Amino acid sequence: MKRRTFLKQAAVGAAALSAAVPFVHATDKAARKNPVIGRGEYTYECVHNWGQLPDQLRWETTHGVTIDAEGLVYIKHQGHAGKPAQDTVVVFDPAGKFVRSFGKDYYPGGHGIDIRNEGGQEFLYLCDRYNRQVVKTDLKGEEVWKLCYPLEANVYQKVKQYQPTNVAFAPDGGFYVGDGYGSHYIHQYDKSAKWVRTWGGAGKEPGKMQTPHGLWLDDRPGRDPSLVVADRANARLQYFTLDGKHIGFVSDVLFPAHFDIRGDVLLVPDLHARVSLFDNNNKPIIHLGDDAEWRKTVLDGFKVRQDESQWQAGKFVHPHDACYDRAGNIFVVEWVQTGRVTWLRRVS
Repeated sequence: MKRRTFLKQAAVGAAALSAAVPFVHATDKAARKNPVIGRGEYTYECVHNWGQLPDQLRWETTHGVTIDAEGLVYIKHQGHAGKPAQDTVVVFDPAGKFVRSFGKDYYPGGHGIDIRNEGGQEFLYLCDRYNRQVVKTDLKGEEVWKLCYPLEANVYQKVKQYQPTNVAFAPDGGFYVGDGYGSHYIHQYDKSAKWVRTWGGAGKEPGKMQTPHGLWLDDRPGRDPSLVVADRANARLQYFTLDGKHIGFVSDVLFPAHFDIRGDVLLVPDLHARVSLFDNNNKPIIHLGDDAEWRKTVLDGFKVRQDESQWQAGKFVHPHDACYDRAGNIFVVEWVQTGRVTWLRRVS
């Protein structure tokens, strides 16, 4: 079962989460009206700076977000090399109150984070690009196993060629790892974390990738289950069968980062300042926050990501991951120097 779609089956009702009041920074006046973005049934109130960090933590390049069956929100941030290490996974309740944190050992490599229910227990799958490993833990951070690159694949000569970015879950209990910042391969494992196969590698032709940054099991209703990959530097989504055979491309993206699914809608956070929604035929429904002039600003040498004073309400800088909660709201985390978490509250 995928990390987010199983939330529909959680015991905690959607109404409880929808009614939760989000925390925003103390500097945000209560009377301030949050911007509204989108249109029609895809209209959202844009609540920036969601979540109350304790004094001992600071955001550093927020990278991943996922939600457990209880409704707790897990946010992964990477960290800046050279600074004192801190926990890379921070957990909040649905209203944005801090619950716990862990993962200092993954600093400054915190990247992808996803949850899967396995036999009634939920587990986190964490990608650590700095230490070049995928780690499975329980929801408190207790490690089950760690994986480096698969020796059996015979595609690596040294560990520096491997930097995993995200994980996708197979329907048979196995999983896939995207070597997004290393050598551009996809690695498939069975439910016992044993290597099955590897495909891809750097290139532009079908089956090849440039930065397979995110990946997801696309099993929306009416579709044959397949693996969709955010082939980021090639500016496309690339589809594969579950055993790695190329199927096709989706091109209406800019710099796609990762995925989530709710019903028949595919959610794609795009590092080039927007969050996209696609229908069951992979036709764009809406590009939330899309603004060509603003995009020119934030892509001008990536300077804006380091200067919070230039960020605009209702606009994204660099969405790196996004996920749905049970009520259909969306959490967005961005690759910016001081981190940024935005809660898109569905108002339609």
